[in-house]
Amino acid sequence: MIEQYSKTNNKNMVKRLGKYNIISLNEIQKKHVAFRDKPMHELGIGTMHSMKSVVSGIFFPIMGNKGYTFSERINIWKAKSIYLNKTNLWKIMTQTDISEKVRSVDVPAYFFHGIYDYTVNYSLAKEYYKILESPIKGFYTFKNSAHSPIFEEPENVIKILFEDVITG
Repeated sequence: MIEQYSKTNNKNMVKRLGKYNIISLNEIQKKHVAFRDKPMHELGIGTMHSMKSVVSGIFFPIMGNKGYTFSERINIWKAKSIYLNKTNLWKIMTQTDISEKVRSVDVPAYFFHGIYDYTVNYSLAKEYYKILESPIKGFYTFKNSAHSPIFEEPENVIKILFEDVITG
């Protein structure tokens, strides 16, 4: 992100991003994650490649989704808050190197990964895929997606599900 904002001469954002040395952290700080959403979405490397705001891209669609009751819509956001603020799941998740802890699984493993995804780094996910032992596995790269290929390229996801996953 620093590189991208440097290219556009956005010195303020470069300075703000520079406050977080995420490479050396044992735990990714929640305040960094709260801050990073805006620049990630501006750069198209967050939830969805074309989404510029969590509010317009996720919050409003969920709140307007008639497939959920009003209580379910509220509970989605309450659960996110509880997960981040009232459990130790965040700490466990950010301090656990899955590539060291989980080297094999006894079920099929399919990775659907957007090339613009910096929420879950593409090259690290690809490296993990290579070392993961699984009876059946597949790694699928989505060329027009960030973190959510199922929403950004649903036709490709459906094709993979029918041609590879179901028949695998």
